[in-house]
Amino acid sequence: MTAALEALLNLLDLEAIEVNLFRGQSPKDERQRVFGGQVAAQALVAAGRTVDPERHVHSLHAYFIRPGDPTTPILYEVERIRDGGSFSTRRAVAIQHGRAIFALSASFQVPEEGLVHQTPMPEVAGPEELPTLDEQLEPWLHLVRDWLDRPRPFELRFITPPPLARASASREPLQRIWIRALGKLPDDPLLHACVFAYASDMTLLDTALIPHGLTWFDGTVFGASLDHAMWFHRTARADEWFLYDMVSPTAQGGRALAQGAMYDRSGTRLLTVTQEGLLRRVREAPEPRG
Repeated sequence: MTAALEALLNLLDLEAIEVNLFRGQSPKDERQRVFGGQVAAQALVAAGRTVDPERHVHSLHAYFIRPGDPTTPILYEVERIRDGGSFSTRRAVAIQHGRAIFALSASFQVPEEGLVHQTPMPEVAGPEELPTLDEQLEPWLHLVRDWLDRPRPFELRFITPPPLARASASREPLQRIWIRALGKLPDDPLLHACVFAYASDMTLLDTALIPHGLTWFDGTVFGASLDHAMWFHRTARADEWFLYDMVSPTAQGGRALAQGAMYDRSGTRLLTVTQEGLLRRVREAPEPRG
């Protein structure tokens, strides 16, 4: 396990203060706000710890209310909405400085048999056939060196062109990436679900920039997650390669919608993700370099 992945697991190991109250920390880095995927994952940890472990999360719906302060611990207050014969429902609110910054509702289900079907996974090259992220971004090292040098808990390999390769020409709002956690994770379905929740927010909104030839690196766009929904179709491992297939069907009014599907190597659909995010132009893009 890499140090970065171990650090992520430490972030997800919330401190229990009371039976329905938990405390989480943020990384000691220079971020101006807490990463949204971190808050979603920690809130799911808090909710899941109040549920029978035999019940697995099958959906979550969340709103990002205020930017999180990375210098201050986050309190997660869980409300036990219902425990039925097959389903449990929880609500978790993340609180900083006495105010809610994030709210999540999650539902957990006893595993059961049922009808099975899915649309097929796109035909794509496998991760071993693709260059590493460092190799893919090598032409733009002068722009992304600091970002690339940060320790990362995940390995990413772009099937579609990486972000800076897209900046020089408009393309359809689609991206496909192989992702896996950089190390072996414990055999805990809730932990894997929370790691998927963290990863789901890493690249999804980026898809809305593609048709406009923009990237986060050129400093022309301000973006933030507004709401986020996930459906966990099957229990799965986040430390094995999974395909994240993403599309942005629309953007308007300073907001953009992005949708994603995650598949394992065999083509089995694992999760579905939908997010709407804030996208605002802050200045004109410079001429592309590289």
